[in-house]
Amino acid sequence: MMPFEKKEYLERMRKVKESMNHKGIEVLLITDPANICYLSGHNAWSFYVHQMLLVTLDDEMPIFIGRYMDAFCGVVKTTWLDENHVRAYPDYYVQSLIKHPMDYVCDVVKELNLDKKSIGVEMDNYYFTGSAYKHLVQGLPDARFVDGDLVVNWVRVIKSDKEIELQRRAAKIVEKAMQTAIDSLEPGARKCDVAADILHAQVSGTPEFGGDYVSIVPLMPCGETAGAPHLTWDESRYTDNTVVAVELAGCHQRYHSPMARTISLGKPSPKVEEIAKITIEGLNAALDVIKPGVTCEEVELAWRKTIGKYGIEKESRIGYSMGLNYPPDWGEHTISLRPGDKTILKPNMTLHCIPGMYFDDFGVSISEALVVTENGCETLANFPRKLFVKE
Repeated sequence: MMPFEKKEYLERMRKVKESMNHKGIEVLLITDPANICYLSGHNAWSFYVHQMLLVTLDDEMPIFIGRYMDAFCGVVKTTWLDENHVRAYPDYYVQSLIKHPMDYVCDVVKELNLDKKSIGVEMDNYYFTGSAYKHLVQGLPDARFVDGDLVVNWVRVIKSDKEIELQRRAAKIVEKAMQTAIDSLEPGARKCDVAADILHAQVSGTPEFGGDYVSIVPLMPCGETAGAPHLTWDESRYTDNTVVAVELAGCHQRYHSPMARTISLGKPSPKVEEIAKITIEGLNAALDVIKPGVTCEEVELAWRKTIGKYGIEKESRIGYSMGLNYPPDWGEHTISLRPGDKTILKPNMTLHCIPGMYFDDFGVSISEALVVTENGCETLANFPRKLFVKE
């Protein structure tokens, strides 16, 4: 049931241990479900309760610690971990006012004689709570806790060829989903119905391969709020002469390929047409400079110089690394295309370049997901890069 062979998981573990050793981390406690999936293959909606992957420097296999109903029936049967590398806490730990799952984790750490080691935890992860940290510190007083945030994330930024293959499949799904959005958008249509059409396209996928639930729901700001890029939908209806900025993704086996396009219902204003033209010119300029050896800030600079010719500035970054993930984000929280990020691009990095232009009364968003190649970059999807007009 695993999408990758065991040797790929072993190579991922080797790279993570190398990073741990460099940072002085002897034990890494992983709570990010994407990082858990990356190292173990565990793919389930079990992250709404506390779960963890324990990685040590001398064991080739990580240890999964989680709820009983998820552990042996789920992890052992669907991942490369054996029963000796699974620990399950009883259900009375779940959302209890008396016991906390981290108390059980502390017991496992002591059982393995790791309670006097330097222990890294993902301090800035959505799924690691303040209460979880408090219980770990109280339960392991002899351990030295260090920040292990993004250790696995930085290993993930360079994809294997198999991972990129899954992202290319996701790109085929996003092509279908975006075309569905364009076809469904029309004056009088309810916004929730358009969203439902998009969600159906995302999950049904293509005849060759189905889609997963996407880490971010379709983002569909319109009209005067099109400059607020993270709005979703409601039950109101679209009106004529409205600009809709759509950002969505395809997802296949948890790997994403995002895309943004802007659709005008009726003839767009000259201002919208001009901004769309500038956005595409700037996006093309950024894509043209992407290649191994170039820094992230150099990519952003190509964009900034282009729009600067028109007297325009953009406050936010224009892209980030992405791939394997779970809600609430498909980004990896590592690379950003912005000033000051001196990360050097390397082959098989995958990025979402989204130089959206957001204004008080409208917005234009046109983006491309891409893979860095040996000589430049290639977009994952093949979809017209333009302002779509439905008259």
